[in-house]
Amino acid sequence: MKLEELLKHIDYLEVRGDANPEVKAVEFDSRKVQPGTAFVAQRGIHVDGHRFILAAVESGASVIFCEEFPVDKMPENSVFVKVADTIQVTGLLASAFYGFPSRKMKVIGITGTNGKTSIATLLFRLFRELGYNTGLISTISYRINETEETASHTTPDALKIQQLMAQMADAGCAYCFMEVSSHSVHQQRIAGIEFSGGVFTNITHDHLDYHKTFAEYIRAKQRFFDQLPSEAFALTNIDDKNGLVMVQNSEARKITYSNRAMADFRCKVLETHFNGMLLNLEGQEVWTRFVGKFNASNLLAVYAVAVNLGQEAGEVLTHISNLEPVKGRFESIRSIDGKLAIVDYAHTPDALKNVLVAISGIRTGKEQVITVVGAGGDRDKTKRPEMAKEAVLGSDKVILTSDNPRTENPAQIIRDMEAGVEASYKNKVVSIENRREAIKTASLLAQPGDIILIAGKGHENYQDVNGVKHHFDDVEEIKKCFGIDD
Repeated sequence: MKLEELLKHIDYLEVRGDANPEVKAVEFDSRKVQPGTAFVAQRGIHVDGHRFILAAVESGASVIFCEEFPVDKMPENSVFVKVADTIQVTGLLASAFYGFPSRKMKVIGITGTNGKTSIATLLFRLFRELGYNTGLISTISYRINETEETASHTTPDALKIQQLMAQMADAGCAYCFMEVSSHSVHQQRIAGIEFSGGVFTNITHDHLDYHKTFAEYIRAKQRFFDQLPSEAFALTNIDDKNGLVMVQNSEARKITYSNRAMADFRCKVLETHFNGMLLNLEGQEVWTRFVGKFNASNLLAVYAVAVNLGQEAGEVLTHISNLEPVKGRFESIRSIDGKLAIVDYAHTPDALKNVLVAISGIRTGKEQVITVVGAGGDRDKTKRPEMAKEAVLGSDKVILTSDNPRTENPAQIIRDMEAGVEASYKNKVVSIENRREAIKTASLLAQPGDIILIAGKGHENYQDVNGVKHHFDDVEEIKKCFGIDD
């Protein structure tokens, strides 16, 4: 693609250089630049890409997009384009370069603190069952029909997103369902995507290490809906007190869903068991393989999206009854002697509370609930005591342990969690730094009929220690304790 064609699709301030080179690739990592590449000098959180302009030119970059021209004499044989915001322009350039792939399918973004992965993944599975070529961008994986790639981020960088969507368009995908994190909105990774709809699940305590205040965290989520076009829909959960606030400035068509109040789409839990629950969903009874009110809310959102995308309601309900839970989301494993383990990704206070409430609603009252939980390092420290507090309130015994300590001392993370345990609850809390030993201890403490909740990592099959990811899988560990061979 010629440079002059790319320039038609962005706002730029000045161009220096008379050439109109062929652009063969777009990159913001100077190490990936090859001859004919357009290099975007992003000002990142930790690194300023302007420092690598010369390196990019030496590697053959034909075009440099920057916010400031080099102070020294600009290298010959390269064209420099000055823009106001190189981060925003990355997505716009990538979209144009890859032929505007989001225009060739309906892209639905799901945002919120909890439920994003479940809703996006279940929508992907549902629309595959309905017979459509479909794409998925989620915390767990990026999928194009049956082709799957392990995810590196909840929402990847702008270049990766456009590359994935171009591949989806080439594969004939009619739909793409993607998680939209608050980081991706703030960092403009979703620039250049034309969304057909957005879903808000909920917002609770998380990511304050990045956003600093809860108000700014809310604002980051809200910006996603502010950017939706008038022809799109904005589906919001009004069971969350910020549900209507989230879409108040959106030009999109507003739709509400709720498990408790009057809304455009409603759902009620009629019966609940450890192997599933019976729902009244829009006046129709449907048995599902999911557990907990939070999952009822997720399924309602899936139903509402499908209907708003023109799918027949009865057929959607039939397929919803056959859907299975997402890996690491209330995933249950039962031992031969009747112990029940539940592995869940719950890594925020609210998510942990929701899972424990779901367990409480099913247990007879005689079983012990033993919770194994930690908190991630290099992340929001203020939620650590809250995680421990929710664990002790909803459990008979709690084992505080290591999650992904990253570069922090895991013992200190546990001490931060212990601060949330009131004196009257300390007798039912034990701290075991080694996660494998913590899970093993929970298994030894449990009697037949007892319930072990292993929270925080869910689908993850690694433990991040000092930047190194070591293989670790909660499901594998509890199966070893239970003597279960796959």
